[in-house]
Amino acid sequence: MARSTRAQPDFEKSVAELEDIVRQMEQGDVGLEQSLNLYQRGIALVRGCREALDNAEQRVRELHDGELSTLAPTAAGDRQE
Repeated sequence: MARSTRAQPDFEKSVAELEDIVRQMEQGDVGLEQSLNLYQRGIALVRGCREALDNAEQRVRELHDGELSTLAPTAAGDRQE
């Protein structure tokens, strides 16, 4: 998987921003247009977070050179997306 050449936002900052977006939308004090903008931003953040998690998982697998399967043989089979 190729890594993006643009700077990726810090994962923790993205999660914090997502939490803030959810809080704003749950309060119901935003208009339709702002809700749509928040939703769109949230989707972008979720995709970025998912990519960061996938990259981290790949790095761990590479670092352990396949040893993860011997440490947790059922983990790969139990994973659901």
